[in-house]
Amino acid sequence: MLLFAIAAKAQQPDTVKTGIYITSIHDIDFKAKEYTVDLWLWLKYKNKKFDFVQNLEVPQAKTVTKSFSTVDSTGGRIYLLMKLQCVMKDSWAINNFPFDSQKLRFSIENSQFDSGSLVFAPDTLGKHFDPWFTLRGWNIDSINISAGTKIYETGFGDETLPKPRSVYSNYKVVLKINRDAMGLFWKMFLGMYIAFFIAYMCFYIHKDSIDSRFGLSVGALFAVIGNKYIVDASLPESTTFTLVDTLHGLTLLFILSVIIATAFSLLLIKKGKAAKAQKLDFIIAQILLISYALLNAWFIYAANSGS
Repeated sequence: MLLFAIAAKAQQPDTVKTGIYITSIHDIDFKAKEYTVDLWLWLKYKNKKFDFVQNLEVPQAKTVTKSFSTVDSTGGRIYLLMKLQCVMKDSWAINNFPFDSQKLRFSIENSQFDSGSLVFAPDTLGKHFDPWFTLRGWNIDSINISAGTKIYETGFGDETLPKPRSVYSNYKVVLKINRDAMGLFWKMFLGMYIAFFIAYMCFYIHKDSIDSRFGLSVGALFAVIGNKYIVDASLPESTTFTLVDTLHGLTLLFILSVIIATAFSLLLIKKGKAAKAQKLDFIIAQILLISYALLNAWFIYAANSGS
């Protein structure tokens, strides 16, 4: 029994107490799917074989720059403090853009020792980010610190493993942010709404100039398409139908409805039913305006609530 207890104790992985303090997050690039984070990282452990200066792995980082590191090995325990700047890659959730919230993820591993030799334990004392730093256009919602494992379905060439599978301990940070969206929303969609109202005003053009209503409506149609291309140019590619797609598609359909209503009015006028055409224009104008306003309000509210 004693030998079994000693063997079990020998197999226990060593614990690395890990803490983080984020000083800055900047250069959030939606198109390139990346952002830059500046942070302090410290690790406390007893096993001298854990060389985190050389074997620190940041799996989701494009680049990692260590501007400062210090090691204190007094008292039989190693204390390592590092200042890092990491350009992180991430995937953005843009379904509700610009009323979106994002999760910025940061994690570390030791590239030399797996979870059988090393496990991380979060250092939860104090704050984990500087409360004075701000993200332009964003609000910091919450931060979650945890430790877990990452499974790699490979043995990295180790033929002694029963199956090609490796498990590494990792330390994970998830910072949730939400966008301060109203200013950006109007900046991006004001041109689209102006184009719709230009098309809508066609209903109030005198019957003698009804042909010009087609020109204004078609011009508004192309203005909305141009606005969509401009907005899409600032976003990463997406296979899902986003709020941007919904609002632009809705506006295109309503402008098309204006063109159809204009064609029908022109047909009535040519049949000598100008009074009926004028009355029909007024009714359709009110229906389209109210429907357009309500549908926009609903989709925007749903996106804002779902973010």
